Amino acid sequence: MTTPRLELRLPSLDDLDQLADRAAEGVHDPDFMPFGFPWTDVQPLERARGTIQHHFKQWSSWSPQNWQCSFVTIFEGQVVGTQEMDGLDFAVTRQVSTGSWIGQRFQGKGIGTEMRAAVLHLAFAGLGAEYATSAAFSDNHRSLAVSRKLGYRDDGISMHSRRGRIARQQRLRLAQDDWVTPQGFEIHHLEPCLPFFGLQPDPGEASP
Repeated sequence: MTTPRLELRLPSLDDLDQLADRAAEGVHDPDFMPFGFPWTDVQPLERARGTIQHHFKQWSSWSPQNWQCSFVTIFEGQVVGTQEMDGLDFAVTRQVSTGSWIGQRFQGKGIGTEMRAAVLHLAFAGLGAEYATSAAFSDNHRSLAVSRKLGYRDDGISMHSRRGRIARQQRLRLAQDDWVTPQGFEIHHLEPCLPFFGLQPDPGEASP
């Protein structure tokens, strides 16, 4: 996908090297944990290695019935973070979930909103999703602001243990009917990939 400022693509090995560097440099302040699984609570080298292993694991376990698709986000020629979209029995449920992170030194530039919008455009316009879900801890104000800016609605709460303490997570849901297609967003070379998402190309239509 391309947007006015970004490119989102499946990572090459060189891209993963850069993404691992972003993880090692830092993703958030040490006294705050935005993730349900605290993968950043390790030393920089282990964060870098775990980032690469995470992508390899996704590739090896991919099936049309259960896929996790993680893109690297390119801004001004650099890998700055990753945007993930997951689908479980997507051909039936028509629902995806999303998650993401950006290297700390690239935050505050609107990249998070733009890359989430890109993957939502892929989900709704490209894959025909009916719903997209997300979640964030109630004190993760940046993530919640991105979701609400893009039109998500609250979809209940869940309680979690975070660093040994209880924490509330806000679930969010965006319906296709509430999605406004952004200007300048494009999807490239999708049609040959549709079977990997559990879908079949429409012989009478070109990819968006």
